[in-house]
Amino acid sequence: MIRLQKFLADAGVASRRESERLIADGQVRVNGEVVRLMGVKVDPAKDTVSVQNREVRPRRKLYVALNKPPGFVCTRRDPEDRQVVSDLLPKEWAHLFTVGRLDRESEGLIFLTNDGEFSLHLTHPRYGIRKKYVVRVEGRVEPRDTELFLRGVRDGEDFLKADRVKIVHSNNSHSTVEVELTQGKNREIRRLFDIIQRPVERLQRIQIGPVRLGQLPVGRWRVLGEAEVKSLLRPSS
Repeated sequence: MIRLQKFLADAGVASRRESERLIADGQVRVNGEVVRLMGVKVDPAKDTVSVQNREVRPRRKLYVALNKPPGFVCTRRDPEDRQVVSDLLPKEWAHLFTVGRLDRESEGLIFLTNDGEFSLHLTHPRYGIRKKYVVRVEGRVEPRDTELFLRGVRDGEDFLKADRVKIVHSNNSHSTVEVELTQGKNREIRRLFDIIQRPVERLQRIQIGPVRLGQLPVGRWRVLGEAEVKSLLRPSS
């Protein structure tokens, strides 16, 4: 059983707030009866819901993994008319939203869905879903730098901290570092490397929870399997 306004929002009728307005205006019926109360719950498998005399059917939940190229932004529409990640999906999936974000120049694994609960589980720090990144930076990264990342450092009002850091390669010209995060504050990895004055040249996310980017080509997508979705929602150890 779910609240009527959530059912309408999940079905793509309108946002929750707009769905509440439709209910208050008497435009929603459940099993033929007008409903104006916000607390009403419905069973999508048994109840018949209609809006303005048109039956509303539950929308199939979709979970898509995309290998985001650099240069794309993670919004449905961009006021600056830049390329958006939904441009890479079939047009009938334009209603999907990204689970968290990668900044415009970052690349790699990102999920898109129409399931708000799934998105919350993967983005809220209390669930501890770890994301792994491969970062290429200018200059040599030293062990003392990774120790700083693991201890954490304050930057403005934010406390930035990595969960795991591994130097893959390091010399005076360039370094490659693996970084794992759970909290994912805005541009957190770039800000960490800015603090040690190592500008990021490439930032790629390669894993979210147990799901890896693997061999998915740049700019291509695939639908997550049921087992993968369940593994992402499984409590972290």
